[in-house]
Amino acid sequence: MRILVCDDEALIRDVIKEYLLLEHYEVFEASNGLDAIEIVKNKDIDLIVMDIMMPKMDGYQAINEIKKIKDIPFIMLSARGEEFDKLYGFQLGVDDYVTKPFSPKELVARIKAVTKRIQNEGLTFKYKTLVLDDLAHEVKIDDKQVILTPKEYDLLKYFMQNKNIALSRDTILSNIWGYDFFGDERTVDTHVKTLRNNLGKYRDLIITVRGMGYKFEIKENE
Repeated sequence: MRILVCDDEALIRDVIKEYLLLEHYEVFEASNGLDAIEIVKNKDIDLIVMDIMMPKMDGYQAINEIKKIKDIPFIMLSARGEEFDKLYGFQLGVDDYVTKPFSPKELVARIKAVTKRIQNEGLTFKYKTLVLDDLAHEVKIDDKQVILTPKEYDLLKYFMQNKNIALSRDTILSNIWGYDFFGDERTVDTHVKTLRNNLGKYRDLIITVRGMGYKFEIKENE
């Protein structure tokens, strides 16, 4: 997998590169948006870690231009952690946002999460007779279609992608509703309740993690 790290600070690029190489990624570097665009034109890049504030061309402009060339997932990297900056980044279509200073290990984990999510697009998820066909965008139980709202569908898919992982309400909100959602965590509880009802005999697969959130729990021997 080829990752482009675009940041005007050489030290930051070096640190990120070191951690990515340990995970066996192929790494390319750019110090500004213009150089990043040229690399994308000449190399088959799979994911870009993009800083915002850079000379010649900033990250926002670079993302706009690169998306005209190729649909590439982005993780935005910036010292600017204000809500407006995050919202603007997600409006541009970035997949995640990391605020400086950051943990290189966390950045690698976020890169893995983004790539896993993209690789899972269009796949079929199954548990016994519960089937989520993402290509057909439908859910079936015992070969009968289950009618879900768009958010219930997204929620079930997210749970099945992250089976046996405890997910906080805040994490679920961010991944299903997005960072520009201005509701509260009770929205998650409401949708989980209706999703459980629609899952019928499989309702108990979604368990409540007290004081945290939820988990789609499947025993390994089942």
